[in-house]
Amino acid sequence: MSELKAKHRAMWAGGNYVALATEVIPTLGATLVEACGVQPGQRVLDVAAGAGNAAIPAALLGADVVASDLTPELLKAGKEIAAQRGARLNWEVADAEAMPFKDEEFDVVMSCVGVMFAPDHQASADELVRVTRSGGTMALLNWTPEGFIGQMFATMKPYAPPPPPGAQPPPRWGDPDHVRALLGDRVDDFTAVRQTVHIDRFKTPEEFRDYFKAFYGPTIAVYRNIADDPERVAALDEALATLGGSHLSPEGMDWEYLLVTARKV
Repeated sequence: MSELKAKHRAMWAGGNYVALATEVIPTLGATLVEACGVQPGQRVLDVAAGAGNAAIPAALLGADVVASDLTPELLKAGKEIAAQRGARLNWEVADAEAMPFKDEEFDVVMSCVGVMFAPDHQASADELVRVTRSGGTMALLNWTPEGFIGQMFATMKPYAPPPPPGAQPPPRWGDPDHVRALLGDRVDDFTAVRQTVHIDRFKTPEEFRDYFKAFYGPTIAVYRNIADDPERVAALDEALATLGGSHLSPEGMDWEYLLVTARKV
């Protein structure tokens, strides 16, 4: 398990996810914070926070925020961004499947396309529930299996190394029935809404593909797995460009996500 965690840290430290989060999907964090209804003085935890795409907006509203992530490099970048924006919050290295926080410590627990990448979905869900106070809010923003990013993972799957035993695909967190089952009867007021974020960063399918090859850790890891097979590299190049072309219009692209909110019983 420690080897698996080390691989996950290395994957997200590779490339430049901070650039992707700030250049391509900068609005998602604020969307999640608004859904949470964050208030000044609330104790807020952002799980798998990356560089604080959601944590920083919550802190700027006056909440007492902890941003936690498995990857120290992302937290370091987040500290720099927070300082530039005048946000004060705490940054802590933590595994979403075994968090070092007390039971019912937070008023709001959220994750923006983050916790979905922890391999053990049930363990992560149990931790989200555990650290949320009774009556507190849980909110998750995850890519859907049917949306563009979910389709991108499906496109890359034949070229990826086998997943570790027990690992579940990240886009399953974008299935409302799956998330409802993970949380069970420990929450009520469960809502799950499909929404889209508009992306105008890419002008051609090849630009999308090459950007993800250079910046996105999971894509980089897949290409590294087939690096010694030029034919497979070329096939994946073509498959990703085809996928991008099927979603790209002169106005850009729309990526679907699932926005979940719930109250801990």
